[in-house]
Amino acid sequence: MSNLRISEVAALLGVSDDTVRRWIDQGRLTAIQLDSGRKGVSGCELAQFLQANAEAPQPGVTVAASARNRMRGIVTRVVKDTVMAQVEMQAGPFRLVSLLSRESVDELGLEVGSVAVASVKSTHVVVEIPES
Repeated sequence: MSNLRISEVAALLGVSDDTVRRWIDQGRLTAIQLDSGRKGVSGCELAQFLQANAEAPQPGVTVAASARNRMRGIVTRVVKDTVMAQVEMQAGPFRLVSLLSRESVDELGLEVGSVAVASVKSTHVVVEIPES
């Protein structure tokens, strides 16, 4: 099971350490004690928290942007059969789904709560700028 330091949780969510501590104080997240003696959060609980609180940005909010092709996030679901696997990740407000071999998932040790980086390679990428 993956456990994360408060600073790691904050970096993944794009918030301050103090915000994560506030969420712990409010009971929105449960603090655990890490091997280092510091407070942290279970990766599995963080994945559930992200799924429950994910809000996609409204279209038209940005003036101009092009998403980068490497997104750091947390694994929220893993479904494996004998040959293939489906891995879902939450990277900020974005839900990513990847189909890959079960062997790759096992070798990478991917499980709910794991921190991972999704690299997107596409031959067709659309970049849009909404009207003012």
